[in-house]
Parts: sequence; structure tokens; C-alpha cells
Amino acid sequence: MRKTMKLLVLLGAVAPFLLWSASSATPGPTNGAAVGAAVTADGLFTNTIVAKGKGVSVSRSELDEELIRIKSLMAAQGRALPEDAPAVERQVLDDLISRQLLLSKSTEADKSKAKAQFEASLQKFKTAGKLTDEEFNQRLSQQLRIQDLTRQQWEQQSIERAMLPIVLQRELKIDITTDEARKFYDENPAKFEQPEMVRAAHILISTRSTDPAAALSGGRPKTTELSDDQKAAKKKLAEDLLKRARAGEDFAKLAKEYSEDPGSKENGGEYTFPRGQMMPEFEAAAFSLNTNQISDIVATTYGYHIIKLYEKIPAKKIDFDKEASDIKDYLAQREIQKQFPTYVQGLRKDAGVQILDERLKSVELPAPSEAGGAAKTPGTAP
Repeated sequence: MRKTMKLLVLLGAVAPFLLWSASSATPGPTNGAAVGAAVTADGLFTNTIVAKGKGVSVSRSELDEELIRIKSLMAAQGRALPEDAPAVERQVLDDLISRQLLLSKSTEADKSKAKAQFEASLQKFKTAGKLTDEEFNQRLSQQLRIQDLTRQQWEQQSIERAMLPIVLQRELKIDITTDEARKFYDENPAKFEQPEMVRAAHILISTRSTDPAAALSGGRPKTTELSDDQKAAKKKLAEDLLKRARAGEDFAKLAKEYSEDPGSKENGGEYTFPRGQMMPEFEAAAFSLNTNQISDIVATTYGYHIIKLYEKIPAKKIDFDKEASDIKDYLAQREIQKQFPTYVQGLRKDAGVQILDERLKSVELPAPSEAGGAAKTPGTAP
């Protein structure tokens, strides 16, 4: 229930202009000559190669499938791609090329490290969400259906995404020391001041309806307000749930069964947040509660909320030891962003990469300035 309502997308926020875009199919060859055109299933049309080079081959179907996948994921988040289709296609194509070039540099040690990181992040996600394996698998299956992926494909692509910064850090010889991390920590005290926060759960009874057809067609999901009669029925349900919660029923179970907030219901409705991130009415109610107190019904533009406060977390400075790893990652990413454009251009030149699609070849893009978007600054941002 943040100010910009976000649907939980398990596979990560979509960033179509980033290096880490996941290919919808197995990557092209990484250590041999580019393959020729492939024939589609009906055997009548040629699946042309739109870019090739030594160890690089991107087909039209790979590019189209990637664009469709990105549109589907962005639609699930209530977002849409920019209107300039050729520029979007060219950027996604360039990202797929960069991805193949980097993967061609990977070693077995890189793959092992990436797999370990993937498995650790998977376990962290389950633990943070208090999910059983069965609950996790159910949520994952829903997301994989959106992307038209098998679990094996998803795991392979996730490991490959994890491998990209590992390869870059090794190739660019980036090694951030503890002293460098400590220096950053000491010089940026404000970044490590954690504001007062609350850990609360809510049950949302939505007063909006969503048109699923828009999302399925790749457009922005359309939401409309319910009628007055429908809202009255929703409020009656919220009132009944409030009585049950105050009578002692398990709040998390009620949230999992009845809440219409897809971003939190499977986690028992829980959020941990500082001031300034939620709807004003929601935030005011949450911060005014006492521990284990349940609010009255809170109305926002999203619907009717019932909030239970679990914990008030006072403001504090985060210890260096807790942030050291994140600081090192941040500094490494920042250095990667600085060196990436020149490095990847060198790889493209060595591989003799050619854009074969005339329409995309003519598209001019601004020079890349960073790899994978801005590095997330460690510290206070939840």
C-alpha cells in the first residue's frame, strides 16, 4: 500500500533498459561462430538473426519474446514501456548482446559463486516472507505463468543474472577493502541513520476493480471504482473482519484469507516502514497505535484497511558491521558503472558485433553511462 501501488513481482522489478534483462530463451553461443538463420516451427518463414558477432547471436524471436516478457511484467506492476518502439527495441537488443558477451567471459568459479548467491537470496526471500516451501512454490508458479517460463528456465536465468556483476567485478579487477567501506560509512553518517519505523500488518478490502484483459494484452491494468452498493458490501465485510480480529482471531490468517493487497497478503499483511512511504491516512493510523492494538477501519483511495501494530522501532544509527557487506557491494557497483561503458564497447569491438536489422541499426541511442542502473545506496532506504 505504498503511495505508488506496486504489485509484488517475485522475479524482481523489471528494468528493460538494464544490462541484467533476462533472455526468454537459452542464450546464443558464447564461444563459437554466430549461427545462421533458424527456421520457425511452421518451416515457412525464417527466424532472422538481428545481431551477430564472435560468440554472439540474437534472433528476431529472442528479441520479440524478450520485449513481450518485459511488457507483461511491467503491466503486472501497473507500468508501461515508452512509446518510442524502435529505441526500446534497440536498447533491449544492446542489453542482450552485452549479456551474451559477459557470459562468454564467465568461469566455472563464477557460476558456482552465482549459484550460491541465488540459493542464499532464495532462502532469504522465504525467511523474510515467512513462507513455507509450498507457499513459495505456489507464488512462484503464478509469476512464471505470467512470464511463460519453466522453473528450470527461471533458475538458469536467475543464476546468469547473478553471474553478470561477478564477471564484471573480476574482469575489471574491482576489490573493495574493509577500510574503503569504513571510510564511506564514516563520511556519510546520514545514510546510516535509521528513522523511526513501525512493523504493522493490515487487511485491505479493496474498493477498486481491475480489468485483467488489459494486463494480458500488454497494456496498463485499468482500475475503476466500485459502485456505492458494492462499496457498502465491502465495508460490511471490513466491519465483520474487524470484529473477528478484535475478538482474538489470528490476524495473519485473516490477512492471508481476505486481504486484497497482493504485495502483503501472503506475508500475513506485514510491512515495516518509516514515515513518508505509505498513504497519509494509513501512516497516521499505524503510527498512532500501541503495540498489538488494532485500528478502526481506515479508508484510503485503495479501500478499507484494518491495521494491527506489532512493533515500534525507534530511530537509531545502523552499526558498521551490519552494513559493511552492503557498502562493499555498493562501492563495487559504483565502480562497475564507471568502467562498464568502455569495457563493453571493447568487447563488442573484439567480437565484431554487427546489427543486421536495418531499422534497428539506424537507431541512435545516447552513450551508455552505467551498467544495471544506479547502485542502491546502503543504509536507511528500506
